[in-house]
Amino acid sequence: MKKIKLFSGILAATLLLSACSSDGGSTSNSNEEVIKWKFGHLADENHIWHKTAEEFARLVDEKTDGQIQITIFPNNSLGGETDTINAIEAGTADMVISGETMQNWAPKAALMAVPYAFRDLGHVKSVVEGEIGDEIEAEIKEKVKLTPLYYHTRAPRNLTSKEKIETPADLKGFSMRVPNVPLFLKVWEAAGAKPQVMDFNEVFTGLQQGVIDGQENPVDLIQSGGLYEVQDFVNRTEHVYSWIYVLVGNKQFEALNEEQQKAVLEASEEAQKFGDDLYEETIESVEADLKEKGMEFVDVDQDAFREIMLPAIKSTLAPEQFEMYEKILNTK
Repeated sequence: MKKIKLFSGILAATLLLSACSSDGGSTSNSNEEVIKWKFGHLADENHIWHKTAEEFARLVDEKTDGQIQITIFPNNSLGGETDTINAIEAGTADMVISGETMQNWAPKAALMAVPYAFRDLGHVKSVVEGEIGDEIEAEIKEKVKLTPLYYHTRAPRNLTSKEKIETPADLKGFSMRVPNVPLFLKVWEAAGAKPQVMDFNEVFTGLQQGVIDGQENPVDLIQSGGLYEVQDFVNRTEHVYSWIYVLVGNKQFEALNEEQQKAVLEASEEAQKFGDDLYEETIESVEADLKEKGMEFVDVDQDAFREIMLPAIKSTLAPEQFEMYEKILNTK
C-alpha cells in the first residue's frame, strides 16, 4: 500500500511538471542536453570543405536525433587556423580543418605536405590510409589534442603571380606568402624567392597592395579567395600534393557518450565519401572558371624546382621525419 501511495505521489508530481512545461515553463522533457560545436575553417561557402562540412553537420544532427548540433564558421570567421586550434584547446571552439600547420605541435604532420613527396592523389590516399597515416594521426591526437574525423585530398599547390614563372631563375626578388610551415619557408628560399608567413585571410589584401608578389595554393583556394582578381598566372609547379584533416578537440569528442561517438564516426565516414565525390566533380570546373576569369595556366620545369628544393628538404627535416619522407617516396 505504501508503494502504491508513493507511486501515486510521483505520478502526480510528474503530471504537474509536465503541465507546467506545456504551459511555457522552463522544465524540459528531454533528458539529454544539446551539445553545440563551433566548427571554423578558412574556405568560403562555395568551397568543397564547407559543403562537406554542412553535410557532416546534417548527418551528425540526424544520427544523434539533434543531440549534437554543429555551427560552421567559414572564411576564418573564428580566426586563422592556428587561432582556431588554440581556441579549441581553450574551449571556445570545437572543430577545425588543418593540415601541415599542425607540425608546429606534432612534427610528423610536416609529412602531410613535403614538396615533391607525392606523385599524385592516388599516392596520397595510399599513404594517408596506411601505416604512415596512422602514425601521423596518433601524434596529432597526442600532441595537438585533436581527433581526426575525416580528410580531404587537395589539388596540388601551384604558384600564382603577375608575371610568368617557368624556372627557379624567375623567382629572383619574388616576394611570396607561405603558410606558417617552416619547411615551406626553407624550400622557397632555396628556390630563390623571398617567402614570408601570412594568414590566408590577409593574402588578397597583401597582393592587392603589393606587400607580396605571389602565393602558392591549390586552385580551389585560389578561386575561393578571389585571387584571380589580383593575380594573372597559375604556374603549374605542382610542388605539393597533400591532404587536410577535419578535426575535433579530444576533450569535446571524449565528453560524448559511446552512442554519440559512434554516430559522429559514422557521419564522418559518410562525409568522407561525400567529399571525395564532390572533389572529383569540382576541380576541373574550378580550373575552367579561373581560366574564364582571365588566369593563364603556365607549364613549368618541375624537375628544376624539385632539384633545387631537395637540399632544403634534407636539411630541414629531422632524421625521423626524413626517414618517414623516404618511406613515402617508396610507398606504392
